[in-house]
Amino acid sequence: MQTLLDVTKALSDRNRLRVVAALQDHTELCACQITELLQVTGATVSRHMGILMKAGLVKSRKEGRWTFYKVKTPTANTRPVMQWLQRGLQESADLDGDRRFLARILSEEKEDLCRRQRGGTCCPKQTH
Repeated sequence: MQTLLDVTKALSDRNRLRVVAALQDHTELCACQITELLQVTGATVSRHMGILMKAGLVKSRKEGRWTFYKVKTPTANTRPVMQWLQRGLQESADLDGDRRFLARILSEEKEDLCRRQRGGTCCPKQTH
């Protein structure tokens, strides 16, 4: 029963649904890309991602300073809801704007996103 409660809680927020939709369309996204998509603080993204991970819907990996998120391989408990969600989110016209915005975000370097979000000292430009 706890898994069902965690999944329904995780999916009860519009921004978390937007993240799941974006992750279903892409292999993985960096936390800075998700922050840019949602236009919220990094702390807010971290909280949302923690809820999605607790529900068993996404997983994360670290690579240096970057944290990447991807949809977790569905289990017997989450498979039906993830299939239902994928169908519903693919047909959502509300998410078309997110898809276009995310395409622009993905065309930028992660370091540039980080500098814009956290200031110039976060990811100093490399000069050769």
